[in-house]
Amino acid sequence: MTDEQLDRLVRDADPYRPEIIQRLDGADQHLLEEIMSTPKLDSVPARPQRRTLVRQLAGATAAAAAVAGIIIAASTLWSAQPDDGYAGPTGLPDAGTAAISGWELDLKAAQEHPRLLIDEPGWKATSVYGFAEEEGTIEFRNGDRSLEMNWYPDERYQDYYDDRLQVSDPVVTTVAGRPASIFTYSQSDMSAMLKPQDGTFVELRTGGNWTRAAFDGILTHVIKVDATSFLEALPPEIVTPGDVRAEAAKILADMPSPPGFDVSVLDNAGANDPYQFGAAVAGRVTCDWIAEWIRADSAGDEQGVKQAAAALRSSHQWKVLHDMNDEGDYPEVVWEIADKVADGDVPKWYKDGLGC
Repeated sequence: MTDEQLDRLVRDADPYRPEIIQRLDGADQHLLEEIMSTPKLDSVPARPQRRTLVRQLAGATAAAAAVAGIIIAASTLWSAQPDDGYAGPTGLPDAGTAAISGWELDLKAAQEHPRLLIDEPGWKATSVYGFAEEEGTIEFRNGDRSLEMNWYPDERYQDYYDDRLQVSDPVVTTVAGRPASIFTYSQSDMSAMLKPQDGTFVELRTGGNWTRAAFDGILTHVIKVDATSFLEALPPEIVTPGDVRAEAAKILADMPSPPGFDVSVLDNAGANDPYQFGAAVAGRVTCDWIAEWIRADSAGDEQGVKQAAAALRSSHQWKVLHDMNDEGDYPEVVWEIADKVADGDVPKWYKDGLGC
């Protein structure tokens, strides 16, 4: 992406442009009012409040994704490939799934997680995404240092290890009772790659003001904990699986719901910091409205096209995107793509750009 294109992306993100507001006058505004009148989701009881641990715990890995991780859903935009496939809006979930409590959902997800923390005061989880998936990240910070824990499927371990051999010779160590190798990028940039266990492997990477001695020291405080202790160590703003329904309902309150949309489609979002969760919700709604626009356009459904266009243009008023805008670029990506589709131009890379 050129500097000119980036400037245009940021400029186009202004939610108060007169032409955007003018577009919502008349018929489009009437349509938007109609679809916004759809009954809202029922509230979901909150799970029990998390208890705090006697000692602060924290996990690890590189600050390389401190910024990139914050906008991970949008990062694929620049390497996107055209995709003309269309499966239509997300439908209702499969019936017959047994209901379990939010806390049980969290425990189940955490049991599949590497669950590494740092048994050292002062560390706090600031960015979380993935969690219940085979690949994810948790970043912890303490002052001017960050330690990020990235985990991946175990079948990718050898490729990653071979790649790190191009960085430096490995130094064998032990982290949380597991064999590990330390690789040195620079005096302040290091990583520790743990051998696979339980289907995943973990890489810890530094960010900020580190020395090798400090890194070696913190590795001795990395521990593996049980699922309950891990969940209790997360700050309350992290949205875990048991929080998803209630937190999603808050975000969806000022969004028009796409046809067939159900909040349960977000249940697989894992655990996320507020930015990542906001991107998951806003992205899902935007993707489904684009899919509805494509369906209506292909079917010659002019009313459906107008309805979808009005909903997409309303993204400039979605509170969650404004709340996110100072922290990352995902809102600009949503607005850029939504405006293009509403004007009749569907970018071939929109699925990659939004994370559809």
